[in-house]
Amino acid sequence: MKRLVVTAVLLLLCISFPTSLEARHGVKRYLTKESTVDMKNMNHIFLGWVDLDADEWAVHGYKTKTEWTDIINSLNAAFLRDLQVAYLPGRTITAAKDKGDENAAGNDLYIRFSDVRVDYDNYHLILSIHFIDPKTNSEIATIPVRPYYGNDWGLRNYLKAALDEVGTKLEVEVTGELQGKKKK
Repeated sequence: MKRLVVTAVLLLLCISFPTSLEARHGVKRYLTKESTVDMKNMNHIFLGWVDLDADEWAVHGYKTKTEWTDIINSLNAAFLRDLQVAYLPGRTITAAKDKGDENAAGNDLYIRFSDVRVDYDNYHLILSIHFIDPKTNSEIATIPVRPYYGNDWGLRNYLKAALDEVGTKLEVEVTGELQGKKKK
């Protein structure tokens, strides 16, 4: 009888634990294409800067602005590498060098991020994504402001994980589908 009770309790814990995590961080993953624009043949992409506001270094718990700026730079560089290797392979991706760099000339697509902020309580990176035609400088599609969950420890690591979710969303929007096996 004792084994049965222990087994039942463990089974209930196993069933309810993932549900409680989902309720706590409950961020829907958008794994289907939302925009109506076909971007499959856009092979030269200019990637905008994910601006995590260098002036908020103290809010993020860093001792100096330079220390936080280095983290912002490394996150943007890692995001570019991940897009080139995992999410949009085979495309030529040029990235903004800093917050003010918007020189998308010579590219088929400019991906810009806005409304970027960090939600510490829920491990979310919140932003909106804009797809812009650099030839006409007109917006062809937008993904509204929404949270991307970063399931990792430490500010830098959870922002990296959240940017991986953004990369997955960019893959879906640009290619029209998820390529290969991705994290669920």
